[in-house]
Amino acid sequence: MNDLLAWLGEPVVQQLPILLVILPMITAPLCVLVRHRRFAWAIATAVTWCTFVLALALLELVLETGTLSYAVGGWPPPWGIELRVEPVNAWVLFIVSGVSAVVLTAAPRSFNQEVPHGRHYLAYGTFLLCMTGLLGMASAGDAFNVFVFLEISSLSAYALVALGRSRRALTSAFRYLMMGTTGGTFILLGVGLLYAATGTLNLHDLSQRLVGLEDSRTVLVALACIVVGTTIKLALLPLGAWLPNAYTFAPSVVTAFLAATATKVAYYVLVRFVYRVFGTEVAFERLHLDDVLLPLALVSMFLGSVLAIYEPDVKRLLAYSSLAQIGYMVLGLALASSTGLTGGIVHLFNHALMKSGLFLVLACIALRVGGTRLDDFAGLGRCMPWTAGLFVVGGCSLIGVPLTVGFVSKWYLVRAALEQGRGLIAFLILVSSLLSLAYVWKVVETLYFRAGPSPRTIREAPLGLLLPAAFLIVATVYFGIFTEDTVGVAVHAAELLIEGPLPVDSATVVGASP
Repeated sequence: MNDLLAWLGEPVVQQLPILLVILPMITAPLCVLVRHRRFAWAIATAVTWCTFVLALALLELVLETGTLSYAVGGWPPPWGIELRVEPVNAWVLFIVSGVSAVVLTAAPRSFNQEVPHGRHYLAYGTFLLCMTGLLGMASAGDAFNVFVFLEISSLSAYALVALGRSRRALTSAFRYLMMGTTGGTFILLGVGLLYAATGTLNLHDLSQRLVGLEDSRTVLVALACIVVGTTIKLALLPLGAWLPNAYTFAPSVVTAFLAATATKVAYYVLVRFVYRVFGTEVAFERLHLDDVLLPLALVSMFLGSVLAIYEPDVKRLLAYSSLAQIGYMVLGLALASSTGLTGGIVHLFNHALMKSGLFLVLACIALRVGGTRLDDFAGLGRCMPWTAGLFVVGGCSLIGVPLTVGFVSKWYLVRAALEQGRGLIAFLILVSSLLSLAYVWKVVETLYFRAGPSPRTIREAPLGLLLPAAFLIVATVYFGIFTEDTVGVAVHAAELLIEGPLPVDSATVVGASP
């Protein structure tokens, strides 16, 4: 990794925080200008892989040197716009850019079937714009720009969902728009109240000025608004009703991208405000946020799994599964301990791998059989052995089978519950895993034990789709066995977050000097 930083050179290393945001941003309109689907795909794919390399270098730099502060335009914070990168959001930037690169590599085959050819270049430009918003949300150092980038990513996501061939893609995108706009409005209200109470928008400066204002009703209402808004974006039940339709009727590649990134960045924003800006004393001791989030997390874990068990469409089944997996992440946040937060942060990465890989597997199947209903899967274990095998491995990770990433996340959540003497919660985590077994087994049984078409009539998925899916699914096993890097970053990030707002600004300044 030091070799990577040396290879990039000091001038590039100094500009890493801003390069991650502006590279996809300036390339998105270029994809539209070329108006050619293959050229647009080549440009977008090259940019996402370059962004991933930069994110990898930034993560290593942050782990070595600590928090980085980048003053945009040379104006020092809190007066100017700041990009602030800590271990936790460097981890999020790594996830978003990595998944985006792998998923976009698989896009042409899927888009050929699911998106009209004349809209491909628009899809790639919108994809990059959505990626820009997500990366900007994760790195922005002031509350207003978190909202700005949130709107950029959200508007792009609505457009991506609407690209699906089915007319229901439009209604799903509209429902997503209505819920997303409501969530964004709550977040903007919270940001406005914080500015009214403190006179600043810079997140680090906010954390300092909120000291002594813990009893202010304005501050408490601001926190409540931000929590409601981010949980809508996060799709925590009962505020996540928009997610199943959006994931089901969007193009498969779009679903793989959004499932791995959009809700994860929203989770990070919630974690950052709760732990870094307000601190555990305000959030959990005065507002008792855990008394609200913990029951909602458990409801999401169980209701999402139960709905998945009775769902006949496998794509929607995985969407309901995402609601359950989001519950695990929020549970880690609500436990308000280093171990619990470690489980939530590591599950952020693990779920991104699992779900993006599984949705790409569904793209492989939809390409060959024309649908994702359970009946379409009958006998495909013989016709598409590699694709079916990848689904089994990804399903094992959803369940939490040892030697997969799903087990690592649940292990830390169970440990956190037991450390606090909450044996019932630990037991409920195990029961929810059994529910996951039920809906995964339903698909596996159909793949291998139901009569289907002759193996001669359906071929294996093309390598252009199969290899990216295999890369993500195999990664769920690799990182389930070799956990040092993922858990190490999560532990480090959780320990820093538990400390709450920093008493002094110890960030390393990069970029141009003010």
